[in-house]
Amino acid sequence: MKKDVENMMQPDRVAEAVTYLAEKKKQGEYTISDYYAIPEDVRAELIDGVIYDMAPPLSVHQLLSAKIHGYLARYIEKKGGSCIPFFAPIGVQLDKDDKTIVEPDILIVCDRNQITRRGIYGAPDFVIEILSESTKKKDSYLKLMKYQNAGVREYWLVDPEKKKVIVYDFEQEEIPKIYGFDTQVPVGIFGGECKVDFAEIYEEIRFIYKII
Repeated sequence: MKKDVENMMQPDRVAEAVTYLAEKKKQGEYTISDYYAIPEDVRAELIDGVIYDMAPPLSVHQLLSAKIHGYLARYIEKKGGSCIPFFAPIGVQLDKDDKTIVEPDILIVCDRNQITRRGIYGAPDFVIEILSESTKKKDSYLKLMKYQNAGVREYWLVDPEKKKVIVYDFEQEEIPKIYGFDTQVPVGIFGGECKVDFAEIYEEIRFIYKII
């Protein structure tokens, strides 16, 4: 299964970010040291030694990210506690090896010992990826497996095109739940007490759908 997904993601292709590295390697052999050698203004991810370019996000992506993060941040601020919400770009070293650093669109970390000067070490409690044409396969298959295996508790895939949210509760359920942009989506790691109102968000950003 993992090999099939890796083949689908075309790991042998040369990412543009690789051109900035002094030492060229085969895809699959790059490490965190190589990742940090890429200029800061060039966005990329490192997954199992493979460097993937990251295209600039579309306007709908940015609006969704800001609105969703706002819901999470307001809830966390109101309730207090140790959890902290972050949004991209911030590097997350998922594994103990030195071959994977991802940049989730939104994440929540409840163990502050995981927060380092450079980013996050270890699996966040909660991750959201907002799908686009350039990231859909990677987010839906490769990163899904990486997050689950690393110990992420909950993973959302937000699909602006199909106006739906796919929720994976890795602690409780094997089958994901699917919500439309016409409802509230409960955050499982907070016992469902926190809800992201996608109906309200969509009303606020629906104008953007006329120009995309």
